[in-house]
Amino acid sequence: MSNLIVTLLYDLPSAVGRRLAWLAPLLARITVGWTFAVTGWGKLHNLQKIIDYFTDLGIPYPQLQAPFASANEFVCGVLVLVGLATRVASIPLIIVMLVAIRTAQWENVDSFAALVGLVEWAYIAIFAWLAITGPGPVSIDRLIARAPKRDEY
Repeated sequence: MSNLIVTLLYDLPSAVGRRLAWLAPLLARITVGWTFAVTGWGKLHNLQKIIDYFTDLGIPYPQLQAPFASANEFVCGVLVLVGLATRVASIPLIIVMLVAIRTAQWENVDSFAALVGLVEWAYIAIFAWLAITGPGPVSIDRLIARAPKRDEY
């Protein structure tokens, strides 16, 4: 009986997990990559509104920061989406989310629970995971890694 329990609770889920290990990073990349690509694109096409918002938040040099952050969200979002330079592209997006928490959400943070309950924190966790573990096997990064190495001239 205990063998059956071990099989059902540990062995079977582990076997399924190994076979589906490619799916989690793909779903994470599609979710956050698409979200940031679309929002970055929207911000790039409505920069004055974003500049005004950054001004209201007290972000210094909003006329420089707004296009920079918007382009960052779009470009890095697309890179994460397709799985190209995923580890590197995740880092600026973590920084954007940290700035968003500090400038736009800080008044809502009165406890650790409030902090980790923010959607920006969830994005930070996903980007940190992607930066550490990589994009997974269904990615351009993996194709590049598997490409035959060329002789150097």
